[in-house]
Formats: sequence, C-alpha cells, structure tokens
Amino acid sequence: MTGYMIAMGACIGCRAVFSFNPHLVPSMRVNGVREPICATCVAIANPKRKANGLPLIDILPGAYDEEPI
Repeated sequence: MTGYMIAMGACIGCRAVFSFNPHLVPSMRVNGVREPICATCVAIANPKRKANGLPLIDILPGAYDEEPI
C-alpha cells in the first residue's frame, strides 16, 4: 500500500497559503514548531543568505508538488 500526503499552510515569511509535502518542505522552528516556507520566500532569502555566508535553503524534489511522486 502506498500513500501520499499533501498539506496546506501559511508561509512563515509572507503568510501566503500554499500546498506542500510536510516531510519535504523547507521550514524553520518557531517556538519549537516547524513552520513551512514557500518557494517564493526561499528564492528571496537565498541570495541574502549567500551574501551573509549562510548555507542556502535547499528545496527537495517534491516539496511543493501537487502530484504524488
């Protein structure tokens, strides 16, 4: 038996609601709770992170897909 889970939630950065795979989506911990980050916010954050010598946020394949992998 196979399964696939998709979740919907608000991005911790911009508060836009988007769908994602909760096991693969980039996230950050806020008060001990994982909060998802949308692809748009990752695209905005990564150049700033690079300029500050921080590791880039990786987007894993399937993180934002709406189709099962």
